[in-house]
Amino acid sequence: MRANSVKNNSQRSDISVINKLTALNKWRGFFWATRTRILLWYVLIITFIFLVSIPAFRQLLYARVDKRVRRELREKVETFNILIENEAKTKVDENNYERINNSNWVNEPDTRLKRPTSEEELKDFFNAFLAKQLPEDDTYLITFVDGKFFKSSPRGRPKIFDRDSELMRGWSKLTKSDRGQKGLDHGNSGIIYMIQPVKIQGNTLGVFVVAHTISGEREEVIEAVSVVIQVSSIVVVIALILSWIASGKVLAPLRSFSATARSISESDLSQRIPLKGKDELSEVATTFNEMMDRLEATFINQRNFINDAGHELRTPITIIRGHLELMDEENSEEVQETTTLVIDELDRMSRFVEDLILLAKAERLDFLQLETVDIKIFTQELFSKAQALGERNWCLDKTAKGMIIFDRQRLTQAVMNLAQNATQHTTNNDRIAIGSAIEKGEIKFWVRDTGEGINQTDQQRIFDRFARVANSRRRSEGAGLGLSIVKAIAEAHDGEVILKSQPGKGAKFCIILPIRS
Repeated sequence: MRANSVKNNSQRSDISVINKLTALNKWRGFFWATRTRILLWYVLIITFIFLVSIPAFRQLLYARVDKRVRRELREKVETFNILIENEAKTKVDENNYERINNSNWVNEPDTRLKRPTSEEELKDFFNAFLAKQLPEDDTYLITFVDGKFFKSSPRGRPKIFDRDSELMRGWSKLTKSDRGQKGLDHGNSGIIYMIQPVKIQGNTLGVFVVAHTISGEREEVIEAVSVVIQVSSIVVVIALILSWIASGKVLAPLRSFSATARSISESDLSQRIPLKGKDELSEVATTFNEMMDRLEATFINQRNFINDAGHELRTPITIIRGHLELMDEENSEEVQETTTLVIDELDRMSRFVEDLILLAKAERLDFLQLETVDIKIFTQELFSKAQALGERNWCLDKTAKGMIIFDRQRLTQAVMNLAQNATQHTTNNDRIAIGSAIEKGEIKFWVRDTGEGINQTDQQRIFDRFARVANSRRRSEGAGLGLSIVKAIAEAHDGEVILKSQPGKGAKFCIILPIRS
């Protein structure tokens, strides 16, 4: 009982560990999925953009606010200088000068707004000037007479502008124009100011200051930035959700690729990926389907090749074994006949194996041994060799002239295979012609005959390995590799073989090769 209990507990523990590992693998697969990685990259990019753009946006707003404030302060000082005819005034922009002179409040009569000649007249001027001014928020017009604070507009001022503050005492003693920005110790507080001394007849009677505290604008900028951050965060979250959904739809064909690839096996290569649209994934699907077409064709050819090769080898082996089993060893004549037959079948098997080896070598880079050949002499040699293949009405159609680069031995083998094929499908009274010609940068070698011809349906498959022409009076027991060898040799030269034939009117095989420089 105790042993069974321990065993059950051990099994439950193993199952628990397996379930945990399965869950861990699922989460690991989720985080390493393409869709998740795309989303993570999107989040990283958006985060980087925010980290860079938000401070830049804030600084840009700061700069624009400071520029606007400085422009307003400059206008105040220019207005003051024009009215008081100040000797220490700074250069005034002509457009601002016209605008100030045409403004209603300047043209309103006030006897106090005149060039002062004494401290009392300066005080009257300050009183009249400040009375007509309506400063904007956080802007302060401050005046000093004889080194002491006189009056300000508005009257209520921040602590930094207290009459006894260090800043105010420093401004009251200035004798030259000044402008600048002063930061305070707490937060975003600070002031932008312009100072204009009042000089009459070379004496400094007072000082006019226009100052603006920037804490209000900075707070507005920060509030605007915070609103932008909040709105942008909501937009980003929505964008991430939509991008997750969109990436799933975009990557759906990849899941179809995976499912199709898993369904493909050695016994079933017919599965294909459905095509939709004309985007990059469709191109990948098209390429994958084309690759599967090639693989399926290769597997079919390989299967057929093995079957046909096995059949071609099985026949002579069966013949040899049958004769050896039935041979009477005491009958010397029968032994001699059997030996001759066995040698003949072994020769046929040897030729078959050599042909297979040649076809296998045709795909290698060192298959061809190129040399420069005289076409006229080469064609005449082909004609002489072909006449030994059988009693036919042999004819030399035409011979080209020139020196061409190709593999002499391989091309001789190809043309001889065509000539041998022609003798197998003709009678003694038929004509077989051989010729060569150079046309449009190509060299052509042909073998034509007046034999039985080839049906149109057979012309499509006659160059396949082990292919045989139906209803032919062929006199050879070959394996059907001759024309395959011809095609392989032509393609190794970057050329092709063309067949023109009609049943009862003979056939013409033409090897066309590009002329190599």
